[in-house]
Amino acid sequence: MSHDLVSLTMMVIGMTGSERELWREAATMSSIPVDFSICDGASRIATLGSGGIDIVILDGTLPEPETTAALASIKALKPVPHVFVCASRDCPRPSGVMSVLKMPANVDEARQIVERCLRTRLPTRVLIVDDSSTMRSIVRKILSASRFLLDTHEAGEGLAALERLRRDNFGMVFLDHNMPGLDGLATLCEIKRETPDVAVVMMTTTVDEPVVERAMAAGAFGFLKKPFYPADIDRVLDRYYGFTPN
Repeated sequence: MSHDLVSLTMMVIGMTGSERELWREAATMSSIPVDFSICDGASRIATLGSGGIDIVILDGTLPEPETTAALASIKALKPVPHVFVCASRDCPRPSGVMSVLKMPANVDEARQIVERCLRTRLPTRVLIVDDSSTMRSIVRKILSASRFLLDTHEAGEGLAALERLRRDNFGMVFLDHNMPGLDGLATLCEIKRETPDVAVVMMTTTVDEPVVERAMAAGAFGFLKKPFYPADIDRVLDRYYGFTPN
């Protein structure tokens, strides 16, 4: 995980003593320094004032009133931390929560989860590639409303996109399939040849099976059919950050 941050702060709310120690040990193994703390409930959260907490992992077994009170107290902190609920079974994602995590079985699983959580605090550079300025604006607006931290940039065609990718580091590309000149599929192939770690999401007006197969074979991360909506992009971003199965 590359970054310019010195450290991040992480708090676990609730859980048993053994579970807390699992998270504590995982935090010490993370790729960047983590200032780890434990909180027993919402009453103490309210005393934190200006906060200074980056990541909160909330016990999914807390009674609903305690969970509601904890989330309200967390929301009052400035800046607002990224909140994750950890549960042993599937449950809906409450409003204001980044993701619902499965309770890790061992310290290695916990370390991987900690890394994913920390990653959400580091802005991901995203390049939007489309020959329509209107479409680029729409995609940028949708991405700006995401719960993830995204630093968005634009390119109007394939060659310009490749030049941007050669100059700067990007984590994701949202790439139009139907473009004049170097089309989306050819651009995808060049991106994956030159920068194979970049996740490329193809944007198409129709989902043509042969096109999908060629793009997936070339390394596309996913597809979005126009018109698409915030929930569609959220599903792609959840996969990118590792919060849903590939």
